[in-house]
Amino acid sequence: MLNDPIDLAAVRRALVIKLRHHGDVLLASPVFSALRAEAPQLEIDALVYHDTREMLSLHPDISELHTIDRAWKKRGPLGQLRAELGLLARLRARRYDLVITLTEHNRGAWLARLLAPRWAVGPDGPYGRFFRKSFSHRYLQVPGNRRHTIEVHLDALRRIGVYPSEEQRRLVLVPGHNAEATLAAKLAERDLAPGGYVLVHPTSRWSFKSWPAERMAALIDALTARGERVVLSAAPGAEEMAMIADIEGRLARPVASLAGQLSLKELAAAIDRARLYIGVDSVPMHIASAMTTPCVALFGPSGDIEWGPWRVPHRVVRAELPCRPCGNAGCGGGWRSECLERIGVDQVLAAVDALQKETQ
Repeated sequence: MLNDPIDLAAVRRALVIKLRHHGDVLLASPVFSALRAEAPQLEIDALVYHDTREMLSLHPDISELHTIDRAWKKRGPLGQLRAELGLLARLRARRYDLVITLTEHNRGAWLARLLAPRWAVGPDGPYGRFFRKSFSHRYLQVPGNRRHTIEVHLDALRRIGVYPSEEQRRLVLVPGHNAEATLAAKLAERDLAPGGYVLVHPTSRWSFKSWPAERMAALIDALTARGERVVLSAAPGAEEMAMIADIEGRLARPVASLAGQLSLKELAAAIDRARLYIGVDSVPMHIASAMTTPCVALFGPSGDIEWGPWRVPHRVVRAELPCRPCGNAGCGGGWRSECLERIGVDQVLAAVDALQKETQ
């Protein structure tokens, strides 16, 4: 393993790999900004899963965005092999001098070997004997909810001698003109003005991260009783839409809903135009950070230091239990999280009031 910093003046083209979920990919966006700021001559490409591509598309510091489609498996062994070889050929044609993988699994190590860059950077981990020499540089990680994921990503750059400035650590997400225009039309249909509503996203793709529907409905009723315009959002999946229906069925008065009606880029535009965002630990919370929208985030089993709002006015609401954050799928793996169920409506309202007072 080399200990010397990399001479970025000798790097012409780099590939950054982040093969995880949507929020993880968005939290990697500062890596591109910091690397380009340090070496303006660089062409920096990204490799992500196809369904997460909108987290990085239109990023001003990304030259080419390559994707792996998890649906390739449905093509059968031969079809998947052809797709994988096609991707490898496209990546090889770029002739990378530097490959950085931000995910702990063997695909990044495989690519570091197959693409044969001059330098390869990856997280330190149990790769096994075959992959021991895949990386020229390995960066150490701080476990146990003590360092934000963004800083962990940026440690890959620190390992090679790049120390990002404060400005370079901000999240980058560009909705784009098309999403902004279609979102504006949807808001106009509901008589909603930019800055005139609170966006509430009650759901997560992992239900054990969601606050109970009856509590969320009580919170929304309390907000609307104060005269707030509330807009609901959610992903179009059946489980999330069922929770939205449950919440709406409990409300004393109806609220506007964009649930299941927004693309990821439109959701970013909707959060950008909201006066306040309220939600749980899920990708829209990270989008709120990227759009610098004040945020109230409810945390249960997941670590708020590791995954919390980033560089935006915010309040984290959590129950102070000695077992959290455990990272488990609910207590005992039962998909219900007592640490979330113990959060009261008054706690969240107090967080909203404190944040609004701070940002007025």
